[in-house]
Amino acid sequence: MKTTLKKNALGCLLVAALLLFNSNCTSQSAGLPNQTLIKAYYTAFEKKDWNMLKSLLADGFTFTSPNDDHIDVNVYKERCWPNSANIKRFDIDKLMINGDEAFVTYNGWTTSGKLFRNTEYFKFKDGKIKENVCYFGPGISYPNNTAK
Repeated sequence: MKTTLKKNALGCLLVAALLLFNSNCTSQSAGLPNQTLIKAYYTAFEKKDWNMLKSLLADGFTFTSPNDDHIDVNVYKERCWPNSANIKRFDIDKLMINGDEAFVTYNGWTTSGKLFRNTEYFKFKDGKIKENVCYFGPGISYPNNTAK
């Protein structure tokens, strides 16, 4: 009887482990298109390619930061895109995707070698970026910031 119980318990644990593993694999693979969008978003800044960036943004895209409140793509291009001239690269530190939402924490490097670190929250719709909310990190929080 004890042997049967042990076998059943081990079987249940194995099934539970497989279900958890399978659900993790499913959510990770479901997030790959959004992961690709996020990486392309930062690559557009590195390459200074506005057309590439704009092609990633959904109709009705909004951007929010401590300096901006749900600005549209035209205001975003005017206020934020000039930062691309000062950006050398982004190194993604953390990337968490849950369906059509994601958080990214990165280290950014300016062309003058200064580090800035931010966390951004993305929402996706129909395979494009619908919303980006940027939370500035300490110190130089974005490349055009001249504050010390």
